[in-house]
Amino acid sequence: MILEMKVPSPGESIKEVEIATWLVKDGDYVEKDQAIAEVDSDKATLELPAEAAGIITLKAEEGDTVAVGAVVCHIDTDGKASGAAASAAAKEEAKPAAAPQPEVKKEAPKAAAAPATYATSAPSPAARKILDEKNIQPTDVVGTGKGGRITKDDAMNAVPSMGTPTGGNRGSNRTKLSMLRRKVAERLVAAKNETAMLTTFNEVNMTPINIIRNEYKDAFKAKHGGLGLGYMSFFTKAVTRALQLYPDVNSMIDGDQKISYDFCDISVAVSGPKGLMVPVVRNAENLTFRGVEAEIKRLAIRARDGQITVDDMTGGTFTISNGGVFGSMLSTPIINPPQSGILGMHNIIERPIAVNGQVEIHPMMYVALSYDHRIIDGRESVGFLVAVKEALENPLELLMNGDAKKALEL
Repeated sequence: MILEMKVPSPGESIKEVEIATWLVKDGDYVEKDQAIAEVDSDKATLELPAEAAGIITLKAEEGDTVAVGAVVCHIDTDGKASGAAASAAAKEEAKPAAAPQPEVKKEAPKAAAAPATYATSAPSPAARKILDEKNIQPTDVVGTGKGGRITKDDAMNAVPSMGTPTGGNRGSNRTKLSMLRRKVAERLVAAKNETAMLTTFNEVNMTPINIIRNEYKDAFKAKHGGLGLGYMSFFTKAVTRALQLYPDVNSMIDGDQKISYDFCDISVAVSGPKGLMVPVVRNAENLTFRGVEAEIKRLAIRARDGQITVDDMTGGTFTISNGGVFGSMLSTPIINPPQSGILGMHNIIERPIAVNGQVEIHPMMYVALSYDHRIIDGRESVGFLVAVKEALENPLELLMNGDAKKALEL
């Protein structure tokens, strides 16, 4: 029986996908539920599993854009793995052996070199004037005139050398952007063009967080099955607290209306093999430190393994982006539409700062809040970022209610 495999719908708003990579070849035997292709939608890269076991016939090429519901391959469920292999082997053995042919060595024809004459590389008077104006040596130009003479047209078309050739590789290649990358590019341009985006900055002294992490990270890891106590849980808790203090930052514009949310779904930008992914930590305001770390780890693993789904990335009321893991000192993050704000984290560098009139060295981080000025005023944006800074510089009181062990569930 021939089974037609159709593209399943990755989500309500997705009408087409792109065949990113075939994981099998035409004529291969596939098992039921075996991943046979990776398909790109405008939100995620998904694996396409075989619906039955059998011999596969591909009906689409890599790079093809196909509509949801379109047939991309046939599976012959009557085909057998061993039978297919045996048939191929039998056909190969049935081929008559080719009679050995005596080896004949052919000498490659030698190209006749054009004889050099007095005219070779000699420019005409008009050509010489043009070459002098371009500061080009006649020996660097191939003449097309009689006897190799450099004509006026040769001089006009001559291009000055951009440097001494070194014999190194100067190749290039052109590849098509994935549907996901094209959609990300489209959304980023739209965010720049369609919002009144502004960025405000501040700096955070990370010493208080480092003290807590150094004291409890080993116990936290041992108690919670190898889960690390990272910076993201502190930042997520600080952000959810600040969003509740400044609800306009947790709002969106829809036409001529403002939508405000009483929950905090935090999108976390992570780098995956297919590019930037932004999975969502749902109701982050209700999660403990352990809950935040566990959820971020789960989503990061799914992104890394290419298992992230549209549902994992749908929604989100605010985004946190950590460019510091790549060494960024300062940046202006771009809003993740239709959200109205994004917090950019950066690398931590020890710097001298003034503390109670004394110069001290502390681990410092610059933070940046990009926001849509159409819905968030300067007071709210600056107040929000200051609230984040206050919570990060006093995590024991503002994020842990004065009891680190209880907050970390130790």
